[in-house]
Amino acid sequence: MNSDRSDPNPAPQLKRELGVFGATMMGLGAIIGTGIFVSIGFAAGITGTLVILAIGIAALVATCNGLSSAQLAANHPVSGGTYEYGYKYLNPMLGFTAGWVFLLAKSASAATAALGFAGYFLDALGIPNRNLLVPLALAAVILFTMIVLTGIRRSNITNTIIVSITLAALLIFIVAGIPSIEAANFLPLTPLTDRGLFPALLEATALIFVAYTGYGRIATLGEEVRRPQRTIPIAIITTLLVSMLLYIAVTFVGIGTVGAEALSLSAATQATPLEAAAHNFNLPFIPQIIAVGAVTAMLGVLLNLILGLSRMMLAMGRRGDMPPAVARLNQAGTNPYVAVSAIGVFIGGLVLIGDVFITWSLSAFTVLIYYAITNLSALRLNPLERLFPRLIAWVGLAACLFLAFWVEIQIWLVGLGLIAVGLLWHIFSRRLFGQSTNQK
Repeated sequence: MNSDRSDPNPAPQLKRELGVFGATMMGLGAIIGTGIFVSIGFAAGITGTLVILAIGIAALVATCNGLSSAQLAANHPVSGGTYEYGYKYLNPMLGFTAGWVFLLAKSASAATAALGFAGYFLDALGIPNRNLLVPLALAAVILFTMIVLTGIRRSNITNTIIVSITLAALLIFIVAGIPSIEAANFLPLTPLTDRGLFPALLEATALIFVAYTGYGRIATLGEEVRRPQRTIPIAIITTLLVSMLLYIAVTFVGIGTVGAEALSLSAATQATPLEAAAHNFNLPFIPQIIAVGAVTAMLGVLLNLILGLSRMMLAMGRRGDMPPAVARLNQAGTNPYVAVSAIGVFIGGLVLIGDVFITWSLSAFTVLIYYAITNLSALRLNPLERLFPRLIAWVGLAACLFLAFWVEIQIWLVGLGLIAVGLLWHIFSRRLFGQSTNQK
């Protein structure tokens, strides 16, 4: 039985301004960024050339989760994604947990994107001073927070330009790199860590999985999508197909040209693994093109995450799980300006950590918990609401819970601690703010 007693009042609502193309580009903007330009190197450092297998497994898990998200969003197209689905189909505690871990996971991803942007930007300019990494990342957070404050329409235009440049750069990387592939670079088929084959493969899969979850931005922005019952499923499925093909092709070329160890080293020291591979192509301007593509990709992810995070905070403010002020919209009804500003400040704080691997690993654990709740919610859909077989949601749920605990033990212990802190906040916020007045 549905434990949610009341849904958020639909007034005031954000305007529906995104079609299939715009929603798909938002999804691609969130996926084709930090994961493909940075986390591939991290995963390769764990599992070696078997990172390609990890990408395939992560793609299968992401597909199950994406289909669960698509049918939930089609039936319940509001801001907040799984936070709202948890409230509607499960119970307030699981709904809140979904919103809380989304804020943690995607804020960490946003900080990773900002730091990744700074690394590629400095490398493109030939500036070896890594002391500029954090200040540049902070500047990017400020700039894109201001862009998101202008509303979804301008954000969508900016995102489309960014994604187009990034896709062009990746296609050039794939085509230019094929002649430089050497079979010897794919051997040996063993992990680069001493954790053993199976644990290494699972940890790498968990890290790669985070990169695929950008399709969730489409569901989180559900309130701003036109004809959501049609648009959201098409956009999510298209986003997943395109991104999976790109990830596999780019990783194959990257490992084939320089090997897994070189990709890993570049990711750890400079956060620029694809550019390191491009230097081996022996073609003029290719590294510079990859650097430009990486810069735009990181900025695209940052833009999309600020959008998604602010919409999550908007939804939580409506229900009283966050201060009610974050639910305020501008006069045009196109922008939750308080939520956007708060998210920008929080991401900036995470950027100060300055460690890309830590922020990405924490994001891996928390986002897997988030999508476990997504799949659990999908299992509660009635036959008329369901678009896909229940088995898909069962597979997604089991895979998310299993993979979540294969990141480093310190990371998931911190993640569980942060969830506990969130649940304490949930109790406190209900007493402090009371049930949101925007309930019906």
